[in-house]
Amino acid sequence: QVQLVESGGGSVQAGGSLRLSCAASGYNCMGWFRQAPGKEREGVASIKGDGWEIYADSVKGRFTISKDNAKHTLYLEMTSLKPEDTAVYYCAGERVRYCYGGLREINFGFWGQGTQVTVSS
Repeated sequence: QVQLVESGGGSVQAGGSLRLSCAASGYNCMGWFRQAPGKEREGVASIKGDGWEIYADSVKGRFTISKDNAKHTLYLEMTSLKPEDTAVYYCAGERVRYCYGGLREINFGFWGQGTQVTVSS
């Protein structure tokens, strides 16, 4: 059955780094979303099969999305973490060949269970 599995979350101090991984295969668009308690889920970054990437303004210059097709893995490298980055991070995928991707939930049909990232000040 189709599954997306995130890993790599944890607790770090402000200024620290973490790398999230998502085991996935067969997705033409992939992305990372996050949701803090009491807030709506928001798009963080996404990448298409041709390598096109997009980032939320709040993480530009600090986060990097990448994928390794041979390893069937999506990554999110997070640096210079801030307390406001604290959230549950979700891996998302879409199988449609010419998917748009972007940072909207509606463009992704498959989701992981989430991994907690906590950044303390």
